[in-house]
Amino acid sequence: MFTVLDRISWPGHPDKPNEDICGACGDWAWVIDTSIFPGTAPVVHPKSDAAWLAAFASERLSDLAPHAEDGPALLRHVMEEARTAYRAVAPQERHEDFVSWPLGAMTLVRRSGDILDAWTFGDTTAYVRRPDGTVLTLGDAPGLREAESAKAAELMQASGSRPNDILAEPVFLAWLSERRERQKRSGVPAALLSFNPEAVGRLRHESAPCEAGSAILLASDGFSALVDLYGAMDAKGLMDAALTIGLEPLAAKAREIETQADPDGKLYPRFKQSDDTTAILLRAQ
Repeated sequence: MFTVLDRISWPGHPDKPNEDICGACGDWAWVIDTSIFPGTAPVVHPKSDAAWLAAFASERLSDLAPHAEDGPALLRHVMEEARTAYRAVAPQERHEDFVSWPLGAMTLVRRSGDILDAWTFGDTTAYVRRPDGTVLTLGDAPGLREAESAKAAELMQASGSRPNDILAEPVFLAWLSERRERQKRSGVPAALLSFNPEAVGRLRHESAPCEAGSAILLASDGFSALVDLYGAMDAKGLMDAALTIGLEPLAAKAREIETQADPDGKLYPRFKQSDDTTAILLRAQ
């Protein structure tokens, strides 16, 4: 059983919908970070189908997790339901149009006895602080972050652009479109939350000790940037700070770096000045 100690979810820009979400239910918890190809017209949400997918998945996880025993089976069920709900509203030409689908990174965890199982799509992260102070990091985020930052630096230099502005640059849109089309042609589902339930076969699975009293922090990449992009602290320092001062000062620290120390993305190349920033802090009982 998890007790929620703190949670936070800030949009990256006040004029744009928050496409992150987090939640917990019993022995289960999750963080979801969705996105959609820039300029894609929404069909199931007033502003963003990515925000719809995040909210839909979180609501269904809350409903279904209390009766679930297996993480991949649970996610498959949620993705099947999301596909059905989307197709009920979306025009026929969008049903199989992979490029126009919202996609999501996510981490889903379940505690069973003294073991935490974590299933991860993309660049969300689970940090586990055991009672002895040891901190474990679960997920692919550090490696994915390095590659994304390098690509952001390359494309910003090529276009003479900066974070946020780069999202509208032809060089960025061409790169992103080619990347999604290549994935579509491969016939292999992207390892992301989407309307393709077969993607669950590509979930990353890890297990970690999680004794009673352990603390678990699930974070979107907008929050974990404090560790794996900005280097403001290491994973242990992040967990210590979260448990001591809470999540809001940490989110504020990330915003300070993004808007004051490096608004142009020269120190820390990235595609957005500030990303949606979401985290949930839990205690294992």
